[in-house]
Formats: sequence, structure tokens, C-alpha cells
Amino acid sequence: MSAGVELDRVTVRFGEFTAVDNATLDIKGGEFFSFLGPSGCGKTTILRTVSGFLEPSSGHVRIGGQDMSGIGPNKRPTALIFQNLALFPLMTVAENISYGLRVRGVDKASRRKKADELLDLIALAGQGDKLVSELSGGQKQRVAIARALAVQPKVLLLDEPLSALDLKLRQHMRSELRSIQQKVGITFIYITHDQGEALTMSDRIAVMSDGVIQQVGDGKAVYDAPATAFVASFVGENNPFPGTVAQADDSYATVDTQFGRLRGRNPRGLKAGDKAILFVRPESARLGQGAADTTFTSTVKNVAFEGNMTHVYLEGAAKKDVTVSVGRRSSMPIPAPHEATPITYDADLGIILPEGMLARE
Repeated sequence: MSAGVELDRVTVRFGEFTAVDNATLDIKGGEFFSFLGPSGCGKTTILRTVSGFLEPSSGHVRIGGQDMSGIGPNKRPTALIFQNLALFPLMTVAENISYGLRVRGVDKASRRKKADELLDLIALAGQGDKLVSELSGGQKQRVAIARALAVQPKVLLLDEPLSALDLKLRQHMRSELRSIQQKVGITFIYITHDQGEALTMSDRIAVMSDGVIQQVGDGKAVYDAPATAFVASFVGENNPFPGTVAQADDSYATVDTQFGRLRGRNPRGLKAGDKAILFVRPESARLGQGAADTTFTSTVKNVAFEGNMTHVYLEGAAKKDVTVSVGRRSSMPIPAPHEATPITYDADLGIILPEGMLARE
């Protein structure tokens, strides 16, 4: 059984420092929900507030509609998986999984039965008598998940559990985690700084910066329709072109940039004279000539082949860097280093947002 989680104007302060600022959102029961942002943005603070290890300075956390004020971690319908997993190396896999049940006074036979059920769920059937130290990194991750699920939480909280794994294993575990969540059907709240993890696993994502939730939406919305300059620059790669809005209507605007007057979508309704940034993703740009208000010239600095994509790094006006990513099946010719080339894009694929803080490199 799952439960929804509601944050109602939650603020968390440590002395003069505000770690989470007036966070309000509603996580649905059974949802795989991720908080995405750079280190220190407040996402782990939110997780610890939901789990009960921290009390909000103001506002309320509700789980399944019940206000959690004054209710400690051991009384909440949650389980938390830490980044370091905190497994017991000298216990068997089954003993690790059933540890929470043992603490609750469940008899040995029932504990073992539950452990075996969960071993089957995480594709480690028959491995219960092994020591945790005998397992691979990915297997340990799955055991930590099974141990958390053994106590039948309504909400599972995961604090960057894949960060210590190598790239290939992280990518495999994304699929494993999503599959487990769909099988058990409970609410997963996942903390990560990895955009790939958030985009591939989540039903919805909250993007955070400096304690503030910048945007909440599904992966496609966050990627294709970022609400702020920070989201546009943090989620995926993007080419920012700052400037001043020259002309605007309800759908499109043009911005005077270092590269000339360029056009894009205007979802925030900016007006002439507003400071703004036009964003064009590398995969949305093309090498070649296009319309005058969506074309500019840059000089190739370097070309990098990366399997399914070739990245062309260019330098334009005022030494501004631009990246164009070319798909493996594209017939687009790749220019040589030091060659000047026009770059174009479709106006529908450029987005103009109010000037604001960009993600730090």
C-alpha cells in the first residue's frame, strides 16, 4: 500500500542559512518522484524532513494525509536508503534483509519467508545464505532495497543510492529500480544530481537550486519546456545566448545577442526591452544556412566523436562557445577545425526565458 506525500510551505533553516525555502508540492501515492539538483541545493534536506530526521522550521509534511509534526522516524510509514547503503558485512543477505523485522520482534521463520520473497523480487533467489561481502556492488544495492521493503513502508526514500557505482552498472540499476517500484507499487522519492537517472526513472521531477523548487514536471516537460534559466542550463546540455528582447508576441520573440538578432519561442510572455536568454540545445542546432533570424556564424575549435553522437565545439562572437551535436545517421558534413561555418536551428526549438542564474559549470 502506498501513500502520497505533501509538502506545505516547508522551510528548513540552520541558523541564518535557509536550506529549503517555502517548498510546496504534492507527491502522489505510487509515484516515482525525483528531486534533482546540484550538491547543496536542499534536496537531501527535504528527504530527511520527510523521513523525520529533521523537523521543518515552518510548514508541514503530510504522509497519507496525516500531519507528521512531532512524529519521529521510527513512527513514520517510511524507509530510508542511505548513499552508503549501511549493510551489515558480517551478516548473511537474508539476515540483512530481515533485520528490521527482527527488531520488530517477528519470529525467525516468518523473517526468513519474507526474506526469500524479497530475494525473488530483486532477482537474487537462492543467495540468502551468502555474506553481504561476497556480493557485487549492484547486488548490494538490491539487498539494501529489499531490506527497506521488508518493513512494508508506504514511502521509500532513496538518497543517491547509485552514486558509488560505475557508469554501466548505474545505467543497469536505473532499469532495476524502476522495475522494482512498479512491482511493489509504493511511492519512491529519489534524490539525485544525475539528470540521466531522474529523466529515465521518474514519473515527475522537482528541479531544485539554492533551496528553491524551480520546476515540477515530467521528464519531457522539464527538458523541452524549462521554466527558468537555471532549469534550462542544468537539465541536459544547452547553448545560452543572453541579450535583450527586441520584438515579441504571445508565441515568439527575437533577442539581440552577441550573434545578432535571433528568434525563439516566448512561453513566458516577455516584452520588448526585457533582459532574456535564448536557449538552443546542441542536438537542436544544425551546421548550415537557415533563416536570417535563426542563423549565425562560428568557427570550429574541436570535433569529438562519442559513439552515437559527434560533438562540434565552436567559438563565435566575443569568444562565446557553442556546441552542435550531430547524430551518427546524419548526413550533415562535419567541418574541420578552424573552419568558419553557419549554424542554424528551428525557431520552435529555441526557447527564450527571463534572464536568471545559470547552473554552475
